[in-house]
Amino acid sequence: MSLTVPAVLPTSREDLEEKLALFARMPSVSRVQIDVVDGKFATPASWPYTAPLELQGASTHGELLPCLDRIAYEIDLMCFDAEHASEAWIALGASRLTFHAESIMDLTQFLTSIRARYGNDFLTCDLIAIGIALNVATDLSLIEPYLGAIDYVQFMGIARIGKQGQPFDRRALEKVRLFHVRHPEISVQVDGGVSLQSARELIACGASDLIVGSAILRADNPAAEIEKFESLRSSFGV
Repeated sequence: MSLTVPAVLPTSREDLEEKLALFARMPSVSRVQIDVVDGKFATPASWPYTAPLELQGASTHGELLPCLDRIAYEIDLMCFDAEHASEAWIALGASRLTFHAESIMDLTQFLTSIRARYGNDFLTCDLIAIGIALNVATDLSLIEPYLGAIDYVQFMGIARIGKQGQPFDRRALEKVRLFHVRHPEISVQVDGGVSLQSARELIACGASDLIVGSAILRADNPAAEIEKFESLRSSFGV
């Protein structure tokens, strides 16, 4: 499995389609994260919150995300209505859902509801993976009681989520290191501010997956930039 997961924060449906088509042409890409921002939990609002009928229309008409035979799509739900919002993305073929702990009033009830919505068999047979994201300023104790009910943890590497191109917040390093020491069996991914430099430090602290947005999309050669991140695997034996 790839170390690097390209991330897309779509401004429109056309923007999403264009960027997904770019990644679909790269044989090395096996996972893509789509960031979804409601403009309330995080700002500014992204597509589809800027045009909600477009997403519903696509799922109703049976449309699918591209290259589902080799690309797994992860939806990072930075929104207060994450459980409801996930339905349309699942219909489009998404197989990984990331929910933000700070957006959920009752994590126990929420995770129970998610499993009731999609079915225990649906989740346990790996058709859908569930992850919980944690902001850089939030204590680990918020999510530790629920680790048995999720597949991975996503630590945010920036202070203000929902916008690409922000500087890496170095507090994330200690958060990843401490969590990995306590729970080495749990997959850890980091999203936000991931550059080649911060990637090296994050891998050393125990991160297993790197969500990379602007560092790839703003590169002159996105495919070559992904290969630079992937080359870090050999340095750390991951």
